[in-house]
Amino acid sequence: TRRPGDGIGVAVGGWPGGVESASACVRANPDGTFHVVVGAVDVTGTFTGMTQIAAEVLGVPADRVRVVGADTDQAPYAGMAAGSKTLYTVGAAVRLAAEDARRQILAIAAKELEAREDDLEIADGQVQVRGAPARGIGLDEIAEKSMSFGAKYPPVFGRGSVAAPKQSPGFAGHLVKVTVDRETGEVRIEQQVVVQDVGFAINPAAVEGQIFGGAAQATGWALFEGMVYDGSGTLLSSTFADYALPKASTVAPLQAEMVEVASAEGPFGAKGVGEPPVIAGAAAVASALADAAGVYVTDLPITPPRVLAALAQKRSARPKP
Repeated sequence: TRRPGDGIGVAVGGWPGGVESASACVRANPDGTFHVVVGAVDVTGTFTGMTQIAAEVLGVPADRVRVVGADTDQAPYAGMAAGSKTLYTVGAAVRLAAEDARRQILAIAAKELEAREDDLEIADGQVQVRGAPARGIGLDEIAEKSMSFGAKYPPVFGRGSVAAPKQSPGFAGHLVKVTVDRETGEVRIEQQVVVQDVGFAINPAAVEGQIFGGAAQATGWALFEGMVYDGSGTLLSSTFADYALPKASTVAPLQAEMVEVASAEGPFGAKGVGEPPVIAGAAAVASALADAAGVYVTDLPITPPRVLAALAQKRSARPKP
């Protein structure tokens, strides 16, 4: 039901995403588990995604893989850990490192089982002949044969590096419903739906969280956040006591819809997802305000004084009877 003061707005925006070269390594452990060593930090769950990538390639459960973020004295180069690029670049290096480790594991197993490498698979914590699981060798046994006194084989240590990939821009569309109070100028977002092309959601829960976070940040841009100066140039909003931020009570109920158009560059088709949902949110709110009240506010944030000024200007522009 549409009430007086309600408006609906739509906007679409995109972000190119960051690109840097990156490297990673995957180390087999004596107990049949694996460490993935990267030079990144865990930005909003990226380590979970890297764990999933390595586990998928190695054919082991995710609880047998641990991602370690080492410092820059010891870690492989990973570039900057930031939104819309960490999993896209470092995750690609992790996938290559895991593939390298997998090749080394299969090479050892092929010699031990006297089988062809392309006839082998990793399942249930062992390397086995495809279709004949009784013919197998445990990952812990392979580790022992490559990490002990008198080891027959070199330790399994996979390496992966990627040059800066081509950009895979992410796009997100916002559909918002707002209510405008013509007396106070307050604009309140009642509902918000974000539809985003995520390439491939390696960890759907984390991707949804990124979309929610970006949409909340867009609400801040749209309605609250701004640097305010007095006439002498003194910053009046220099602390969080004075700087307005979106809160749980001012962010609308959010709904995320993921579209998956796989990237040719990202691991398993993934794209950067952190920043695209921020871009178009304010434009959608401005569009909804125009639908509700017939005025366009083009300066951010869309504060009550600016809304009231736009409404007053609209009234003064009307032809007098």
